[in-house]
Amino acid sequence: MRKVWLLALGSFTLGLDAYVMAGLLPVVADDIGTTVSLAGQMVTVFTLAYAISAPLVAGLLHGARPRLVLLVALAVFTAGNALTALAPSLGALLGARVVAGAGAGVYSAMSTAAASALVSGERRGRALAVVMGGMSSGTVLGVPLGVLLAEHTGWRATMWLVTGLGAVSLTGLAALLPTVPAAPAVSVRARLAAVTDRAVAPVVQVSFLAAVASLGLYTYLAPVLASAGGEREVAPYLWAWGLGGVAGSLLIGRLVDRVAGAGRVAALVGVIMAVITGAEAVLPVLAPVPLLAWAALVLWGAAGWALQVPQQHRLLALKEERGTVALALNNSALYLGSAVGSALGGAALSAGLSGGVLPWAAAGIAAVGLARHLAAVRGRSARGARTRCTSRA
Repeated sequence: MRKVWLLALGSFTLGLDAYVMAGLLPVVADDIGTTVSLAGQMVTVFTLAYAISAPLVAGLLHGARPRLVLLVALAVFTAGNALTALAPSLGALLGARVVAGAGAGVYSAMSTAAASALVSGERRGRALAVVMGGMSSGTVLGVPLGVLLAEHTGWRATMWLVTGLGAVSLTGLAALLPTVPAAPAVSVRARLAAVTDRAVAPVVQVSFLAAVASLGLYTYLAPVLASAGGEREVAPYLWAWGLGGVAGSLLIGRLVDRVAGAGRVAALVGVIMAVITGAEAVLPVLAPVPLLAWAALVLWGAAGWALQVPQQHRLLALKEERGTVALALNNSALYLGSAVGSALGGAALSAGLSGGVLPWAAAGIAAVGLARHLAAVRGRSARGARTRCTSRA
């Protein structure tokens, strides 16, 4: 497991880089002489590069030496952040964010696959949880520190911090990460088939809907609390969501390993989706009472970040022979879902809807994800029963 913690340091840097930019948009726009809306496109291009590179590059390099791919991806990510810190104009900034996003997408997909390969099967859940915990910790602990640093020394200092963390991670992995077993090569036809695979597609669809509901709503937590009359200062509520996320992403690993032996990982996903749905649905009602709102946010954050460990575990179990491709698709779904959720929330607020409506809309999307998950589980059970009947006949 010590080797997996090396991968988690890179994930921490990814989590910081992916979410800190949203808090830097006003100062970035002012520094390079553009509008906040145009500067916001650097978040969009990073997300798209991440989402596209994860399945495309990871799929094309499937069968290559994972250790080398990890190092190259992290080097590209680090270089992209250095270019971001040096960017003199909006065009250069957007190009730098594409480079950083491409490296991040490949590293994210390969690091989860490598974490699984470095441990025994009964410890897979804990290994995946460590990598996911690095991402959530980067978001929760790194983002506030990054924004604080930007307020005192400028946004470029924050990007140099991200660059430095990336360089430290790269050095540590280059020196200490052992050889990672390569998965069997997968044909282009097989990679494309993963998109419509009846076992893979429902899992990825649920991850997408969960990201729309969870990460998308998080972007607008301040107007949500203000609309519900419960907002005092938004920072404690952001910390509540984030601390719940760290706890959920770290504790879920042992639980996944425990239930995996009984074949109940899918049931665990259903419970987590139900918690996300319920916590978001009650948030507008509980917001006027700080302690209750804090509790709802802790539950929401814990469930939202915990979800991906059993999801990744299921993908690796379903399609062991092309697990990296399936994991890359799932990671793409997460980032696309976050982007879609943020866009929908912004459009709703621009249209004049109250911020207090957003949690109910998000809960509805999460409920659709839960329904999709339950339908897929029932369908798989029915197909399994028919197969058993046919074999007996």
